[in-house]
Amino acid sequence: MSDAATLDLEDELLTMGRWDASEVEIEDDGLVRYVNLDNILAPRSKGRHTERQFYKADVPIVERLMTRLQVAGHRGKKHYITSGHNTGSAESIWNMIEEAFEIIEDETGENPIQVLVNGIENSAPAEEVVTYQRGGARARKAVLVSPQRRVDLALRLLAQGAYEKRLAEGNDAANVLANEIILAANGDDDARCVREKERREREAEGAR
Repeated sequence: MSDAATLDLEDELLTMGRWDASEVEIEDDGLVRYVNLDNILAPRSKGRHTERQFYKADVPIVERLMTRLQVAGHRGKKHYITSGHNTGSAESIWNMIEEAFEIIEDETGENPIQVLVNGIENSAPAEEVVTYQRGGARARKAVLVSPQRRVDLALRLLAQGAYEKRLAEGNDAANVLANEIILAANGDDDARCVREKERREREAEGAR
């Protein structure tokens, strides 16, 4: 028997050395190919996938969350809500995510990566509205959202919600992030990402 075959679970690679992403289940079949559940110790793929189309599907989902948190509050015209000053050390954001995961595990008793994936599923809009030109008038119509965009939107909305609550409440960043992920995983309307998903889908339903 080879040495590799005799490895105990403790010797296997786990995300942050603590949580096994490979045991996470994705209920939304449309997202399975676009949520990477590889385990990683360090969060830096260093752009090795960027020259390939749909490269984000190869980046572990926890690293994608970290990347999104580096520009958490950027939204709206001319970034009227901005988080330009929190785009510094990836290590500090990674440590914040680890602390948030500890809080999630303590409060839910579940693998925090599973809770994160549940939150993404509950925050990923299936439909949205696009505007196009018809003659001299603008028209709106509902369209299905591609799976990769659904994951992108879910992560963006989750990061924005946590950032806005952090500014409004002044609580510790890890606590705010953990709370937002838990609310999203429960499908709770108190999570901005869930509210925004529902708003987009209602708007799309009205534009059909």
